[in-house]
Amino acid sequence: MIALIDYGAGNLTSVKKALAAIGADVIVPSQPDELAPAHGVIVPGVGHFGATRALEGAWTEAILQRIGEGRPLLGICLGMQWLFEGSDEAPDVPGLGILGGRCYRLGTVPIGGVRLPPSREASAFAEATADRRSLGGGGQPDHVKIPHVGWNSLAIEREAPIVDGIPSGSQMYFTHSYVAPVTSDTVAVAEHGEQFAAVVQHGQIAGVQFHPEKSG
Repeated sequence: MIALIDYGAGNLTSVKKALAAIGADVIVPSQPDELAPAHGVIVPGVGHFGATRALEGAWTEAILQRIGEGRPLLGICLGMQWLFEGSDEAPDVPGLGILGGRCYRLGTVPIGGVRLPPSREASAFAEATADRRSLGGGGQPDHVKIPHVGWNSLAIEREAPIVDGIPSGSQMYFTHSYVAPVTSDTVAVAEHGEQFAAVVQHGQIAGVQFHPEKSG
């Protein structure tokens, strides 16, 4: 049984249909204690990071309890960003904090430097970013449109269960303006004026910036 969290950020219908198509038994719990029987949890979402404020308190505690029991957690789009410590989109709203670093708007990474997360992933982020990014000049190219909407390819950086059977170069559907930093938890990156984390995994916790329910 998969628990699909509805916190008012986007339409869950397409995600429910995609899960039903692969034979998954899905529940949409109305209370945090209804997560107890779930074998896994999915946090979807589109829109503003501030919407995740609805997950503070009892929902966060229930999700962390499920994680502590070894159950998998998947964040989709905004749900993936929530796995991190927070986002510049809503600086006063904390993320789940399982993954180190803060999310930021595309095009705002300092040129000639790196955007260091405030916690344990700082050194890994610096090394990964130095290897992957050489922006030069100033800011986003003029032709790069934000929000990033449409199909884009994944560049798989390391093996992880979340990308089993997905070849590097696969096309996925994105719609977002904010991105997660590239850290040691990054499994795959995509590029839209700059590289950003498109798939992450840390133990049984995973996230995808794209929409798998729309990507086929």
